[in-house]
Amino acid sequence: MCGISGIFDLKGSADIDQNVLVNMNTVQSHRGPDDDGFYFAPGIGIAHRRLSIIDLAGGHQPMFNQSETIGVVFNGEIYNFKQLAQELIALGHHFETDSDTETIIHAWAQWGELCVERFRGMFAFAIWDKNQDLLFLARDRLGIKPLYYSILDCGQFIFGSELKVLKQHPQCCRVLDPQAIEEYFSFGYIPEPRSIFQGVYKLKPGHTLTINKGDLSPVSQQYWDLHFDNAPLVNQPNEEQLIERFTQAVDVRLMSEVPLGAFLSGGVDSSAVVAMMSKLQDSAVKACSIGFDVDGFNETEYATEVAKKYQAEHCIKQVKSDDFDLIDKLADLYDEPFADSSALPTYRLCEMAKERVTVALSGDGADELMAGYRRYQWHLKEQKVRQLLPLSVRKPLFGLLGRIYPKLDWAPKFVRAKTTFQSMSFDWVEGYHNSMSLIRSDERSRLFSQDFKQSLNGYNSVSVFREHAKQVENLHPLSQVQYIDMKTYLVGDILTKVDRASMAHSIEVRVPLLDHQFVEWAVNIPPSDRIIAGQGKAIFKKSLEPHLPNDVLYRKKMGFGVPLAQWFRGPLKHKLEQGLLSSTMIECGIFNMDTIKWLISSHSEGTRDNSASLWMLLMFERFLVSELK
Repeated sequence: MCGISGIFDLKGSADIDQNVLVNMNTVQSHRGPDDDGFYFAPGIGIAHRRLSIIDLAGGHQPMFNQSETIGVVFNGEIYNFKQLAQELIALGHHFETDSDTETIIHAWAQWGELCVERFRGMFAFAIWDKNQDLLFLARDRLGIKPLYYSILDCGQFIFGSELKVLKQHPQCCRVLDPQAIEEYFSFGYIPEPRSIFQGVYKLKPGHTLTINKGDLSPVSQQYWDLHFDNAPLVNQPNEEQLIERFTQAVDVRLMSEVPLGAFLSGGVDSSAVVAMMSKLQDSAVKACSIGFDVDGFNETEYATEVAKKYQAEHCIKQVKSDDFDLIDKLADLYDEPFADSSALPTYRLCEMAKERVTVALSGDGADELMAGYRRYQWHLKEQKVRQLLPLSVRKPLFGLLGRIYPKLDWAPKFVRAKTTFQSMSFDWVEGYHNSMSLIRSDERSRLFSQDFKQSLNGYNSVSVFREHAKQVENLHPLSQVQYIDMKTYLVGDILTKVDRASMAHSIEVRVPLLDHQFVEWAVNIPPSDRIIAGQGKAIFKKSLEPHLPNDVLYRKKMGFGVPLAQWFRGPLKHKLEQGLLSSTMIECGIFNMDTIKWLISSHSEGTRDNSASLWMLLMFERFLVSELK
């Protein structure tokens, strides 16, 4: 796992400022502490930070072909590189290393832009082709590895693995994007392709970008997408096939020349990964777990049960409920506002895992792929009502109920119907967006200042969902929302969280459940097999019954959160008030400060649970402070 960066002069062949690229590369040294490398030529500079995993001696980057006309900087792993190398050798190519990086060079020479379709793995890379005078960028199909880019007013194209890399360039735009702020306060993250800064973008998963000299408006191209519900019924997916394909996806991710292990939360998905690893390797799995000293947030007893079953080398670290030291680090770690509070334990998990391994497998992606979230079942119930009642009836009826029904945060879930009533007054896209919004549209309207709302010019973050919904108009309702989640929440939240937390400790995380071949098969599991009798991930859990205990498979989902509500009424109350009512928040002009005061006071008094909104505001305030340093 590594970090990449580069500068390309689109207007001519001016020398690249080497100090700028050195600074860009150095700021991501945590992504690759083992080595660095640079290449400079008129009009181009590319750089690399290396975390050595495969071919420790021969994988230095930037790497070039024998004629030094094609060079690459690469972040990730190509798991099928040995098979590709054999195919390329048969076609006349000569290899000088045993690294997957060299395979990318020869694949580009042989197949050009279509080379990405051959790769099985997680990757973000940039190829410099001297003969064609072009730069080619690519990101893996599911968005496991990140890639930022921008075209500057001076005519330079810059790219890097993290936003902090681009910020080292003195001409990188640092003006906040109002639409990105609207999206952040909806989702808790900023979805692709936008970033917090105007004119700075994330390359979307499954996309490439070809940058030619003189082209100041390159357009990214999609090379892969999810295609739900396309399998012929004669080849119905079954439990035996699932385990076979899942095991194979785990197997290809066990190659490593450095210590390898797994994250083990005690939930279904990570436990499944450990179970398959134990079948495939002779040595004991090195399993790493994090627990909390707060009831309802600690799953370590289940992790221990799985570890004992498979005789894993199990390491548990208990995180105290007053572990607040990381809060100020998160803004620097994520570069953009990021409000998933599980980033705190994820950081500690990676910190602990680094003491034992350099590569870890995780169970991320199963809930999105196999329909594990409870919200999917609520959405299906709402869809049945939508099909019975036309929008002309639902909108006034449920719209009124949504406005007058109180927000009963303290009450049992079955009587907390305000969000449901609101969602029922919308079409399915806006309804699901309303359910997924951490701060709903009406609440954001009260949170934002009049001046900021004017700068949005009517923009609403539901546009993100509507854009993705165009691709799945005729699919089953369950497949529709799973598709949207895999394009937004999975990439922008889950995978971003794991990438930054793991790379902060120079540890590589591999995600077998997001192996694209496994995904292409799994998305064709019939919706009726994904959810059965109120049980999400039904076929996945059923297939794992011979491998995992029932209390691991069928207990209530716990998640990986932290006790924010208690924190904000106790030890973090002063920090919260100090940050959210600061001059920084007032002077940015984005917020209605009366609304922020009400959010704090009503939460402190216990009449409402505003912890999600308050955490989002605190993370945004920490981002602003970081930007002002």
